[in-house]
Amino acid sequence: MATKEVKSSGPNMHFAFGKKNYTYLIVGIVLLIIGFISLAGGGSTDPNQFNGDELFSTRRMVFAPIVLMLGYIVVAIAILTKPQEKEEAPTEE
Repeated sequence: MATKEVKSSGPNMHFAFGKKNYTYLIVGIVLLIIGFISLAGGGSTDPNQFNGDELFSTRRMVFAPIVLMLGYIVVAIAILTKPQEKEEAPTEE
C-alpha cells in the first residue's frame, strides 16, 4: 500500500483561500471601511450645541448600516466559499 507524502512547501503548497476568496475578502473589507467612514462624524466642538439633523441624517441611519451589513455578508461569503481545486497533470514516475 503506497502512501502519499504531503510537502508543506514548494509548488504544490495549498492555501486555505483561493484567488476568488481573496477578491471577495478585499471587496468586503473595502465595504466595511466605506460603511464606518460614512457612519463617523457629526460631532460639534461646542458641547452646548446639538445638531440633530446632522446626527440623525439618512447617511448615518440608513446608508451606513446597509453598507456595513453588506460588507459583513461579503466577508462571510469569502470565508465560507470553498476554493476551487485545480486539476493537476499526472506525473510520471
